[in-house]
Amino acid sequence: MKVLTSEFESGKIFPLVLKLTVPAVIAQLITFLYNLVDRMYVSNIEEIKTEALAALGIVLPITLIVQAFANLIGLGASPKASMALGEKDNERSNKIFNNSFVLLFIIGLILTLVLYFFAEPIVILFGCPDNAITYATGYLKIYALGTIFIMMVQGLNPFISAQGHSILAMGTTLLGALLNVALDPLFIFTFNMGVDGAALATVLSQLASFIWLIILFFTKGSTFTLKLKEMRLNWKIIAPILFLGLSPFIMTLTESMIQIVFNVCLKIATGGTSSSYTAALTIMLSALQLISLPLNGLGYGIAPFVSYNYGKGDSARLKKGIIYTFLIGLVFDIVIYTVSMSVPEIYGYVFSADQEVMALVKTYTPLFLMGTIMFVIQMTLQNINVALGQGKSAVILATLRKVVILIPLCFILTYTVGFQGVYMSEGITDLVAGVITGIVIFTTFPKVINRRATEVEEIKNLENKN
Repeated sequence: MKVLTSEFESGKIFPLVLKLTVPAVIAQLITFLYNLVDRMYVSNIEEIKTEALAALGIVLPITLIVQAFANLIGLGASPKASMALGEKDNERSNKIFNNSFVLLFIIGLILTLVLYFFAEPIVILFGCPDNAITYATGYLKIYALGTIFIMMVQGLNPFISAQGHSILAMGTTLLGALLNVALDPLFIFTFNMGVDGAALATVLSQLASFIWLIILFFTKGSTFTLKLKEMRLNWKIIAPILFLGLSPFIMTLTESMIQIVFNVCLKIATGGTSSSYTAALTIMLSALQLISLPLNGLGYGIAPFVSYNYGKGDSARLKKGIIYTFLIGLVFDIVIYTVSMSVPEIYGYVFSADQEVMALVKTYTPLFLMGTIMFVIQMTLQNINVALGQGKSAVILATLRKVVILIPLCFILTYTVGFQGVYMSEGITDLVAGVITGIVIFTTFPKVINRRATEVEEIKNLENKN
């Protein structure tokens, strides 16, 4: 099912919203499954299940750092490419794509070297419990070897969506997820590789997704094509990419930062002698992803429509598309939130948590997730904000939530109430930041959209006079 770019400006809006967002949401759910599978399998390794789960909890924010850099390029460049398509400037659009390819490769190579050679100091610095350091280090070293593939997949896949190929974009994620599901038990249990096997399965799955993507870009139907002559880095192209990508970069990087802060605070509060608190946190963060990733997917899915019609100056279609997307996200948010508040222990059962970890999950998950009711604003509308080219406000709002509010609050609560403060700080922050973000977005969206419509109308009138 391909969504033609002509549909962005003339297709029926609600069906188009579904065609764009449903595959993107499914892709994010597949991403959730991708991340979940490793944790689920290692939590079933007898004798070290809690330590293994804690180790993956330590590595998780490091994988988010890699994703942040991929978002910096992919989510900064693809809206710019879509805007160029809306302006009928296909040559510039393809130059944006090729410059992005080179940037992703360079950053991926640098991250590979850093993560591989400094794996153990990194996991120790990031708050790894003493009895999980060996497992976290082994996983990270193997994961590092696939960093370039991971960067390419996460950074280039938005260019598939930008062409209207929402199903193919979902297929990129699905291919990797299915391979990971199949390879995890093979390497972890059959080949007896344990935690290292989970990392190897992830790397090979991402390699397969990367090969799939490259094939797609070499097909005749691709709007974007890889061309050596267009890979020469151009600051005039790179600067707007980096500026617009700064918001999703900060949003993802601060997610990583706060998870690192969580782990460090837990180690301070508990002495670092038990993996149970970190394992419980890993489970709660998995629950957080179940809510946030699909809502992110809504924003990612509608982004090509938003950027295209923003570039075209069609305010009426733009507003309707955003409203439909927001209502879909709100319904999803309410349903998952209700389940999470009512039966939080369900997440513990998914990870075969032992009695100590289960007690922590059941008691503190409602506090940890109480602010996720605001995620339709924090995730979906924030991504739409980026698609509208509003990099500055998006960066400010992204920084507010994690850096300005959550990190200081986590340290304050940890030192005042103990380890419970770590679990409480997330929920409090999401409520406060969600309200502030909602006020800003609902105030500025109409102004931004109407201003662009006026600019386009003035350009058309000027062209008609000439």
